[in-house]
Amino acid sequence: MEVVIVPDAKTGGELIAEAMARLLRRKPGALLGVATGSTPLPVYDALAAKVRSGAADVGRARIAQLDEYVGLPAEHPESYRSVLHREVLEPLGMGMDQFTGPDGTAEDVQGACEAYDKALSDAGGVDLQLLGIGTDGHIGFNEPCSSLASRTRIKTLTEQTRIDNARFFGGDIDQVPHHVITQGIGTILEARHLVLLATGEGKADAVAATVEGPIAAVCPASALQLHPHATVVVDEAAASKLKLADYFRHTYLNKPEWQGI
Repeated sequence: MEVVIVPDAKTGGELIAEAMARLLRRKPGALLGVATGSTPLPVYDALAAKVRSGAADVGRARIAQLDEYVGLPAEHPESYRSVLHREVLEPLGMGMDQFTGPDGTAEDVQGACEAYDKALSDAGGVDLQLLGIGTDGHIGFNEPCSSLASRTRIKTLTEQTRIDNARFFGGDIDQVPHHVITQGIGTILEARHLVLLATGEGKADAVAATVEGPIAAVCPASALQLHPHATVVVDEAAASKLKLADYFRHTYLNKPEWQGI
């Protein structure tokens, strides 16, 4: 995998937004997989700026959801459908007809998981999937010891993940659902390009385990090592535990500009 060390989150966001813009120039109808949380916001801000300036066209693009809480109504402000509408679709000027995601309120949750996996396949697959990473190495909501071949399914959140996400629920962990629908690691690995963005010292251990550790279910993000086109973009703080940081800086500095990420 390629590791790109950037000075700060804003620079990382601009780098990834440029990769998305290049993809859309090659393939205007590309399916972009998006993640929620605070980490990817600089990406969405930078891409929206490109759309406003005419440097990117999302008129035919499509957006795919990575995960969703089970039991939260779609209109709940912290349902990921609502969050993505606020933070991605509206700033980009995209409509809900360009969006696809799992139904977290379905009576048959397992059926909804299988239907979403099929919907991604029927749409031609995800062209670029943006990922964040948890402090325990989870991607999507694939918690430690998730199967590396898993498909879209229901998962039970760890206490740490619920603590981490309580900030979106007024600091009240009791308001954070226990269950989620998430694309499985096997589903995520089917995207043509995986881009993981991590910022802050709190993610340093997880980044080191993902990039330099063994491929192991205890660190779900380490499965990115199996992907033919995976890019990990990290700021200096998140890169602070990487033993090969100098090598990663050297390789990125000396690659042809036209390659992008």
